[in-house]
Amino acid sequence: MCLGFGILHMRRDDLDRAIPVLERGLAVGRRWSIFLYVFTIVSAVGRAYALKGRLAEGLPLLTEAVQEAESKNAALGHAVRVAWLAEGYLAAGEYERAWDRGREALDLSHRNKETGQEAWTLHLLGEIVAHRDPADVESAERFYCQAMTLAEPRGMRPLVAHCHLGLGKLYRRTGKREQAQEHLATAMTMYAKMDMRFWLEKAEAELQALS
Repeated sequence: MCLGFGILHMRRDDLDRAIPVLERGLAVGRRWSIFLYVFTIVSAVGRAYALKGRLAEGLPLLTEAVQEAESKNAALGHAVRVAWLAEGYLAAGEYERAWDRGREALDLSHRNKETGQEAWTLHLLGEIVAHRDPADVESAERFYCQAMTLAEPRGMRPLVAHCHLGLGKLYRRTGKREQAQEHLATAMTMYAKMDMRFWLEKAEAELQALS
């Protein structure tokens, strides 16, 4: 339950609510040796720390979770753990490591037919190549669009909104004002309907920067 609630809060980027409930779940899992969940909840705590800027704490947990799961051949949920490690590297600005782990996560999710996770990982790869200097605009655009192709028929609205935001930011940086405005406006509408205020503010800031 703690893992589920923690992931829900993380999807909304409400890290202040995610971290305490994930830490509680980690304590329970370790106390009772529930290893099936401990690997993933260690990874979730590490991701939350990393996205909160606590990289010195988050990255070791993310690495520990992946290595421990691999040593015990724990395949269940491993695509998620590897993708979260890639996110940690992205947060740290380690783009090559982020790319390598992101590609690994994509291969795992595709091989295991975890289509929802595959969609999230495609978005992550778009974020990685968009943050590189110089940005790989063509690849980023392709990854975002591929993620939306998988996400839209599955009702994954937060992910679809993130892809529109990513495209809007990308087009703003490359001077495609009309396309940027269209995608940012779509992202804002979706975030508002889902009451995702953190991301709504980010999309509004991007639109304001465009004008």
